[in-house]
Amino acid sequence: MFSQGVAKLSISEKDFSHVLEKILRDGIILCDSCSGRIFGLRGYGLTNEERGRSLKTVLLMASYKSGSTEFDEQLVRLLAETGFEPAKILAEQLGVKFSEKKCWLCGGISGKYRELAERAAELTKDYEFSTFLIGCRVPYSITRREEELWRMYKLADAESLKNEASREIGKIFSEITGKEYSLEKPELTIIIDLENETIEIEPAPLFICGRYRKLVRGLPQNPWPYTDDRVKYPTSIEELITKPMIREAEGESAKFHAAGREDIDAITLGSGRPFVVEIKYPRKRTLDLKKLEEAINKEAEGLIEVEGLRYCDRKSVKRLKTLAEIAKKKYRLRVVFEKPVDEKKLREIEEYFKNVVVSQRTPLRVLHRRADKVRKKVVYSIKAKKISENEVEFIVECQGGFYVKEFMHGDQGRTKPSVAEMLDNKVVKIELDVIDIEEV
Repeated sequence: MFSQGVAKLSISEKDFSHVLEKILRDGIILCDSCSGRIFGLRGYGLTNEERGRSLKTVLLMASYKSGSTEFDEQLVRLLAETGFEPAKILAEQLGVKFSEKKCWLCGGISGKYRELAERAAELTKDYEFSTFLIGCRVPYSITRREEELWRMYKLADAESLKNEASREIGKIFSEITGKEYSLEKPELTIIIDLENETIEIEPAPLFICGRYRKLVRGLPQNPWPYTDDRVKYPTSIEELITKPMIREAEGESAKFHAAGREDIDAITLGSGRPFVVEIKYPRKRTLDLKKLEEAINKEAEGLIEVEGLRYCDRKSVKRLKTLAEIAKKKYRLRVVFEKPVDEKKLREIEEYFKNVVVSQRTPLRVLHRRADKVRKKVVYSIKAKKISENEVEFIVECQGGFYVKEFMHGDQGRTKPSVAEMLDNKVVKIELDVIDIEEV
C-alpha cells in the first residue's frame, strides 16, 4: 500500500525522473518496464523498458551528491531493489545492503513477455495463418493497483499493462514466426491470461461458398432429428457438403448457410442453390477447392452435386440471406387435381399472373417454427401444360421466399390468390422441382 505521506504531484510541475524518485521513496518498487510505462504515452522511439532504464540511470547519476564523494545510499538501495543492474553493482561497491524485490505493480509479468511469446509460437506452429492478433487478460488486482497509482501521482500519460503486454508479446511473436499483426482481419487470435499464464488459440472461421444441386427426393437440407417416413437417407445436404470441408481444413465443426431451402421431397436442378460454409477452428486455410469439390461429389454418391467452390468472408452470409428473399426463383410443379382441369382457365391463369403480388400468411405446416404474419411476394409468370385430365405441369417464376406449394393449393385460404382457388379445383398431390435460382 501507499505510505500516508504520498504527495499528489503533477507531471507538468515535475520532471519524469523526479516523479519516479518520489514513487520509489514512498516504498513502491517498480521494474524497468513499469517505471517507463507510467509515462508510456509521452514520446516515441523507446520501449517502456528502455524508458524506465533511462529514468533510473538519471536517478542513479543524481544519487551522487554534488561537491562530495558521497552517494544518496537510500536512493541507490531503492534502485537496486528494483533489479536495476547498475544500481546493484554500485550498492555492492558501497556496501549498501539490499534485497531485490518483485515489482509492486506487475509482479514480474513484464519479465515474461519473451517466454509467453515463445510458448504461443510453439502452440500455433500447426496452424496455417499469415496474420494474427494478440490480446491479454490482466488480473483485476493489477488493474486496481494501476488505477490507484495513476490517481495518487496524477499520471495522465500512463499506459496500461494490458496494452503493453499485448504489444510487446506481439512484437516478439512476429519476430519468431514471421507473421504479420492485424487488428482488422486476423486469421489467428491469441488470448493470453497473464494471471494463470495460459494461452488460448482462436483461428478465424474459414468461409467457402458455392452452389449445390439436390438430385433426389427425401433428402433434408439439414440433419433431420425426427422420425419421418418421408426421409429416405440417413444424412443431409449439410452433412454431405461440410464433412469433407471440415476434414480437409482440419476444423472442429462447420455451420451451413443456404440461400433459402427446398422442401424435403423436392429436388434442386439448374445452376443449383447458393450456399456458404463457415468452418470453425480450422488448422488449414489454403485448400485445393477443385479437389475438394470432386471429393464432395464423389462421397455424395449421386445425392447432391456442388460446383463453383470459392473463398468468401463473413459478409457473404448476410448477403446470401438478404438476397435469398428477393432473388428470382423458378419452379416446376406437377400437380394432380381432384377434378379434370379446364384448359381455358389455365390460359386465364397464365394471363393473370404476370408480375402479380400474392399475399401469403405463414403456412400451417411451418407455423410451429415461424411467426404468424402476412408476406407479400411477386409472381412474375406462370406457364401451364396439361399432362392428363387431372394433372398439370406448372413453371412458376417468382420472388425468393415464396411458398409455391401453398400458392398451388391455397393453404385453407391463407394464400390469396391461389391456383386452386382460380381453378375451383382441389389439389390432391404436388411434386416440386427447383429448376433455377437467380445468381446473387
